[in-house]
Amino acid sequence: MQTNRPFVMSIAGYDPSGGAGLLADIKTMEQLNVLGFGVCTAMTLQTESECLSLEWQSLKGIIASIDALMKKYPVETVKIGVIKDAMMLIETVKTIQSNNPEAMIVWDPVLKSTSEFTFFDVSTIHLLEDVLEKIDLITPNYDEYKILSNLLNRHACSVLIKGGHREDRLGIDILKNKGREISIEPSHDSSDYYPKHGSGCVLSSAIASYLARGENLETACKKGKLYTEKFLKSNPSLLGFHST
Repeated sequence: MQTNRPFVMSIAGYDPSGGAGLLADIKTMEQLNVLGFGVCTAMTLQTESECLSLEWQSLKGIIASIDALMKKYPVETVKIGVIKDAMMLIETVKTIQSNNPEAMIVWDPVLKSTSEFTFFDVSTIHLLEDVLEKIDLITPNYDEYKILSNLLNRHACSVLIKGGHREDRLGIDILKNKGREISIEPSHDSSDYYPKHGSGCVLSSAIASYLARGENLETACKKGKLYTEKFLKSNPSLLGFHST
């Protein structure tokens, strides 16, 4: 297949409202001029304001989908979203790297929804020890970082702590990378932005897209934040519009 766009894969859940998960990721990737593929980890029943139910896809099916796509296409970057537990994440990363050891991996650790629907089995967090250093960037929000911080601080993986849930430094993201801490501030006053369903999905898939386009990690995070800001400002509802 001939294309002048880099290939990016999202491994995430299906949200029928289109605000989050695979649909939001693919919308983002299309806007940022990469060719996006999607592997479904879970079928959810949700709206922009509430997650009602979830049905996990089989690990065997997820692995088969990743294998089929990566054996056919030169996928350069992979974004991982909603995932059931540490075991599923470990096997997913192993499959990605067996197909392309150079593929960059961004993990958005969606532990629970804004409406408090639990996704990731936190009782398995201790099993993540061996996989974290194989992931190029982890993008927790502030609440998720507090849960994962002890584990993340023991490893050399890069972390972007999203500031949208902080009261003291609202909207300021912190990139921890190679021993440095870099503050990434909003380009406008936070009052210009509206809350959005799926903003974390949009940010992580935007960063993955910019990495595939050759940007370094810091630049990809900064450009990903700018894209997400446009999404947040796009309209007053919880469902955002995508544009560049």
